[in-house]
Amino acid sequence: MKKYIITAALSLFSIISLSAQSKKDAQVSKLYQNYIAIKSALASDDADKTSKAATEFIKTASTIDYKLVSEGNLNILRKDASAISDARTVAAQRETFFNLSDNMIALTKEFKLSEKPVYVQYCPMADASWLSDEKQIANPYYGKSMLTCGSVKSEIK
Repeated sequence: MKKYIITAALSLFSIISLSAQSKKDAQVSKLYQNYIAIKSALASDDADKTSKAATEFIKTASTIDYKLVSEGNLNILRKDASAISDARTVAAQRETFFNLSDNMIALTKEFKLSEKPVYVQYCPMADASWLSDEKQIANPYYGKSMLTCGSVKSEIK
């Protein structure tokens, strides 16, 4: 009987852990979707859309529990997104997107952000990486002037 109680308790603990894991991933996954919106807006050379997407990113980052992502890491992400949101030119937004991307790539290695693969892409001209939800290159650092410049550096499943 004792064996069954222990097995039941461990099973329950596993279910609770999986539930907490799903919630954790869901919160950070929303942040990733906001990041993808910023990337897409930059790739289309749209400063206003980029600013709005960065504002949504900040709102989402403000709802994430510090137990999931440290306060320091969230502050860095919010600071980068705030600079992008406040910038009025695509060129200024792209400068900060470099930092935001590096920080999001690090976060991607800790959390499952999507059911689909997440691609780390790289532009040699900008010497910068970014995340994408598709293999096709849509370069956020050069937009329409060099939209397909870059390559898939790695895939995170």
